[in-house]
Amino acid sequence: METQLPAKAQHGTPTMAIFDAEILHALRDRQEVAIRTERHPANAVTIWVVVSNTEVFVRSVRGAKGRWYNDLARGGPATIDIEGQQVAVQAVPATDADSVQRASEQFLSKYRTSSYAASMVRPEVLPTTLRLEPRLP
Repeated sequence: METQLPAKAQHGTPTMAIFDAEILHALRDRQEVAIRTERHPANAVTIWVVVSNTEVFVRSVRGAKGRWYNDLARGGPATIDIEGQQVAVQAVPATDADSVQRASEQFLSKYRTSSYAASMVRPEVLPTTLRLEPRLP
């Protein structure tokens, strides 16, 4: 599984790095992933993850109280376990209305059979929407 390097935008600034197709496919199919933050590497936390086009979103069901969320929101690196492979990630707040809406739609669609799906789209958890990107060396 490789990471695609950021392309150059029209004005020469780098765009976001995206995961390769294999990782995106695995994340679309997986119901849960384990995440370990650099700040708490011994404690894996199981989270839900959704994919919209090539963007990967996570959200804290505990809102701003989520430890892993706070570690990532402060700019800390993390790793996620995808089918036994550790993938280095970083998080970028996804607070724009379009990203929050797309993430909510994906959470409701992917986890529609779970009684917890509605918990992921409560107004108090929407601000915890993060976009995961590959952490580049």
